[in-house]
Order: sequence, then structure tokens, then C-alpha cells
Amino acid sequence: MKQQLLFDLDDTLIYCNRYFFETVDQFAETLTTWFNSYPDIYAAAIKEKQTEIDLALIEESGFKSGHFPQSFIETYHYFSALTGRKTCKQETDYLQQLAVSVFKHDVEPYPHMENTLCALQNSGHELHLYTGGEPDIQQRKIEKMQLERFFGSRIYIRQQKNNAALEAILQAGDFDRTHTWMIGNSIRTDVIPAITAGIHAIHMLASEEWKYNNIPLDLTPSRGFFRLKRLQEIPQTIERFIAP
Repeated sequence: MKQQLLFDLDDTLIYCNRYFFETVDQFAETLTTWFNSYPDIYAAAIKEKQTEIDLALIEESGFKSGHFPQSFIETYHYFSALTGRKTCKQETDYLQQLAVSVFKHDVEPYPHMENTLCALQNSGHELHLYTGGEPDIQQRKIEKMQLERFFGSRIYIRQQKNNAALEAILQAGDFDRTHTWMIGNSIRTDVIPAITAGIHAIHMLASEEWKYNNIPLDLTPSRGFFRLKRLQEIPQTIERFIAP
């Protein structure tokens, strides 16, 4: 029985968060060096403030590449104002370049990405890709991984990835909700929208998750809902669920 499978991209099929975590670590190390004469300015406080600013920007206008460097610079200005340490253009430029470097990493697939997508495609399922972010950045990742082989034109890139965005995709397309699945790592942008829309959901558990994605799941699924750790578990999970 053919199923329609909507896959998230970042931290479901390819690595993403770990590059951001590494860059934030570098940022916090840099600021602790610059503010080393102020004992109350330590790495954990810097990371907490950067996350607070970054999440506020996303809530305001969705996933934009400019938010990450902006969060670095605003955090730098916050602690400068707090301590009275002067800012300078050279330091601001350095932080801008550090933040932007995260978007230049090579694209690396999760283990068994290729085999999993091939298995699902060969089983007759219809694969869709639904990702949040800026089109140019996300398209570069898609092309690098040659994902059009599996998804064709069934690729949706949205600045805002939420209940309304998924609902619009489902309404615009030829989706049968009794046979449609959302597969992704984010409770906020993948699982809750899927449950709200009345489709099946698979939550791919990450070893380390971005704070934005970690919110309570206070909805009761009306259809199939599974939590999995590895991509290769997906085909068997779906086949077992739809088996008569």
C-alpha cells in the first residue's frame, strides 16, 4: 500500500546542528577570552544569551541565515554594555565571519540515508522533502546530496516551518492523510504539525538536540506515532504498521 512520506532535511537526513554547536563553542571561547578580566562572563552565560537572542529572532520571522550572525553580534554588544567594555569593528567583523562560516560546511548524510530512501522508493512509496530555511542554502544541500533522485519536484522549502506551512502543503497537494507521514527530528516543526494535521509521524531522536526543537509534546496522536533512533528502522516500521 503506497504511503506518502514527507522527510525533514536537517538533522533527519543530513547533519546540521553539530556544526552550529561547534561554532557556538568557538564563539563562547572567543568572548571569554575577550572578557577574561570580568569573572562573571563565562561560557555557559554567553551560550545562554546567544540562544535566547537566536530563538527570539526565529520566532519573529522564521529561519533566516542572518539570524545566526546577528545573535553573535547582539550577544557581544549585550556583554559589552553589561561590563562597560568597548566594542570595535574588528571584533564585530570577526564574529560576523565566524557565524557565517557555519553555512559553508560540507554536507554530510546521516548513516544509511541512501539505503533507507532507496528501500522506501523501491517499495513504491512516494517521497517528499519538506525543509525550513532559505531557499539558496537548502537547495545547495539538496543538490550536493543529489536528493532529486528520490524526491523529484516534490520538494518544499519554507521560511516558516509550522502548523500552517504543513497544512498548506497538504491542502495544495494530492495527499491522503490516512497514508501520509511526517518524518523529522523536531517536536516543534515536524511532530506537532503532523499530529495537528491528522497524519502519521515519526520522530527521529537526535543524540544532541537544539533547544528550539525541545518543547513538550502535549497532543495525543490520532494516527501512527513512532520514535526511532536510526534511519534504517523507518522502512520496517512503516511496513509493520500498514500490514493487514
